[in-house]
Amino acid sequence: MTAISDAKVWAVIILLGIGTYLIRFSFLGLIGDRRLPPLVLRLLRFTPVAVLPALVAPMVAWPAATGGELDPARILAAAAAAAIGIGTRSVLGAIAGGMAALYLGIFVLF
Repeated sequence: MTAISDAKVWAVIILLGIGTYLIRFSFLGLIGDRRLPPLVLRLLRFTPVAVLPALVAPMVAWPAATGGELDPARILAAAAAAAIGIGTRSVLGAIAGGMAALYLGIFVLF
């Protein structure tokens, strides 16, 4: 195992911080006070709904808890969350329903 010097670690942290600031400033600082087209505003409303499945999908398809093996309880929970979300159009309801289905699936299947 190679040791990385403290200076290199701090240099990487500082460079990543500068990069993150510039990425955020490019959006918020440059166009933050301008009116956006209605289409862009409409599309931005879907960002949270698109981010949540992107965060959850790896945990369903390749769960670390099972060593990357498919788990019927997680697939059942994802299907239940999707059905509840589509049926009720409630993000919180889908999250709560998916969690309940996951713990019920783990309890029943294992």
